[in-house]
Amino acid sequence: MKIWIAGAAGQLGCALNDMAKQYQPDAEIINTDIEEVDVTNLNQVIDFAKEKRPDVIFDCAAVTNVGTCEESPEYAYKVNAIGARNLAIAASKVQARILLLSTDDVFNGIRQVPYHEFDETDPMTVYGRSKLAGENYVKEFAHDHFIIRSNWVFGRGSDANFVNQILKAIETKTELYISDDQYGSPTSANALAAFMLKLINTEEYGTYHVTCSGVCNRYEFAKEIVRISEKDVRVIPVPTRKAEYCSARPTFTVLDNFLITVLGIHKMPTWIDALEEYMEQEYKR
Repeated sequence: MKIWIAGAAGQLGCALNDMAKQYQPDAEIINTDIEEVDVTNLNQVIDFAKEKRPDVIFDCAAVTNVGTCEESPEYAYKVNAIGARNLAIAASKVQARILLLSTDDVFNGIRQVPYHEFDETDPMTVYGRSKLAGENYVKEFAHDHFIIRSNWVFGRGSDANFVNQILKAIETKTELYISDDQYGSPTSANALAAFMLKLINTEEYGTYHVTCSGVCNRYEFAKEIVRISEKDVRVIPVPTRKAEYCSARPTFTVLDNFLITVLGIHKMPTWIDALEEYMEQEYKR
């Protein structure tokens, strides 16, 4: 099997490479980032796909910083929507499966009940709207597709994720002011990648919510990071508008892993177990 990972330098791209050794040991991994293939250039994407003939394309190329998306919506849509469209068209041309990583931000976060795959989307941010547009393009142009929505993903390869930001901050700070009004399910990139690499062996096409089990707010998440790190740092709960390391996001975008549970496809670890494993590997070594 040939697997093309577009956006391989990001945290999910790194995790896919790490976990492929276990879940797809015989696969040929083709890694690209913008330096090798610009996903916003349709001709480049198609030419590369025709040259390499991948069996599976992972679309991990995205603009995920909410602030950047709000400041530069054209850039957000170009990467998150047009990039996904281009990879979907290329997948169709070479008869490859495509897997797109999407986000909880496709929901408005107003209700206080977890969202499942059949709930109506209503993104409130440019990031969410651009990712939803990417989802729709993949559905339109690629028959054999998987769309994976996840939540609060953390892993190596990105200094921007919440865990790595907190780990960096506690090296120099004794107090952290963290939002207590944003709720989600922190999800390990490794656990997410393991599920994806298993899913591509199936024909269970469609849209899935995939997060680690359990729910917390950002304050509780930060407290657990500090506890595991064994640092003497005080974590103080505050509203998002006064918080550090927390951008303005929908307040409750907890995802219900409804379909993978109903279909019996996979069981994700708890977010605490996944966090402990990540920090053991990346922080306390």
